[in-house]
Amino acid sequence: MYIHVVQRGDSLWKISQRYGVQIASIVKVNGIENQNVLVVGQALVIPNDFPTYTIQSGDTLYQIAARFGTTIESLIGWNNIPLASVIYVGQVIDIPVHVVKQGESLYAIANRYGTSVADIQKENNIANPALIYTGTRLSIPYKRPVKEVNAYITNMGAAAQTEVRNVGSYLTYITPFSYSVTKSGGLTPLQDEGVLAAARINRVAPLMGIANIENGEFNSDLIKTILDSDSLQETVLNNILSTMQTKGFRGVNFDFEYVYPENKEDYNDFLRRAVAKFRPLGYSVSSAVAPKYKEEQPGLLYEAHDYKAHGEIVDFVVVMTYEWGWAGGRAMAIAPLDEVKKVLDYAVTVIPREKIMMGVPTYGRDWTLPFVQGTFARTLSPVAAVNLAAQMNVSIEFDEGDQSPWFKYFDAQGKEHEVWFEDARSVQAKYRTAIDYGLRGVSFWVLGIPFPQNWPVIRDTMRVRKI
Repeated sequence: MYIHVVQRGDSLWKISQRYGVQIASIVKVNGIENQNVLVVGQALVIPNDFPTYTIQSGDTLYQIAARFGTTIESLIGWNNIPLASVIYVGQVIDIPVHVVKQGESLYAIANRYGTSVADIQKENNIANPALIYTGTRLSIPYKRPVKEVNAYITNMGAAAQTEVRNVGSYLTYITPFSYSVTKSGGLTPLQDEGVLAAARINRVAPLMGIANIENGEFNSDLIKTILDSDSLQETVLNNILSTMQTKGFRGVNFDFEYVYPENKEDYNDFLRRAVAKFRPLGYSVSSAVAPKYKEEQPGLLYEAHDYKAHGEIVDFVVVMTYEWGWAGGRAMAIAPLDEVKKVLDYAVTVIPREKIMMGVPTYGRDWTLPFVQGTFARTLSPVAAVNLAAQMNVSIEFDEGDQSPWFKYFDAQGKEHEVWFEDARSVQAKYRTAIDYGLRGVSFWVLGIPFPQNWPVIRDTMRVRKI
């Protein structure tokens, strides 16, 4: 996979010729709506464009690998097949085989597919890497670090269920958001049965997302009521257990935000209770915490989130490394990578790296300038952001420090706007950061926002662990 940044004078035809990839493949993987319009500065994923094969009755991966001169492991990796036996008639899979073109070297081929010369040599029994011939068919190995991927999801309708089915092979967990505690220790209902059924198709483990939301907002007094009462805590945990057993959840993820500082230890003790109750029954317990640079970081969002304690108590911690560019603030990158790294630099000193899930946003924002306190930016998808830049006939810039794309434009009323969003480059940088830091994996906020580039980038950088 390549990432091509559109230059002035580019067209899809020129790009397809340059990389030897069909226009239709580029259009599909990037969610391009108008093939005649590209934006200067726009990032395009250039897919591998392997030959494809449609599964027939009686096929096995062993037979397919032998027929096309590749390996079962490569078929599974390049196609995100969750289990070797899970293929079905009519399924279209990529055949990870490259036909050597005149003048190509093993180094260039390895670079194209994100592998190494040594791995291609080994997979294809090549004695001398300097001697490869035009027309030779090479099996392309798939070797990526194994990571876990979680996605929060807030919509439970038919479209969301379809998306979970379509991208479930890229997910370890799905977390419907959210069930909320009530002042009596109950839980608000969530009609997530369709999403849970869709998750099971691709062996995605569902986690029960629990929050302290009331009337659409995180409520400090609500969670204080629970944490101040042993009996209410027990009631909440019993209700969670009952729901997990009934609906088939594999674990629970607690996202209690704006907890009063005086309830910090109470929250830690609550997590200990949850682990003591759920872990012996085979359920995982995880938490979500605000992005902190240091333990004593001031602010209601941060003070009760005890990184060290959470790291000791729960199975893993989602560090919510996004929302620097929040809707009610000034225009800036949603998850500037330099700031994300500052948070991780602190987090890894108190939480085991293998327990950290790095938060990754899948959206963008459009701010009206100049910023006025009390106004809010519009949230938009990466696809919508690129379409907006095309509509306004402006180029997309890329901030190297933040590792984020952005642009400005003037609306019909003459007001200036600033847009920051995610693209293939920005998420690739984030995934590589998670790998470089040796983290457990990444966690998306949020599934349901069109971002087709995200999935080939995931496939190109990590093998997704399945429970």
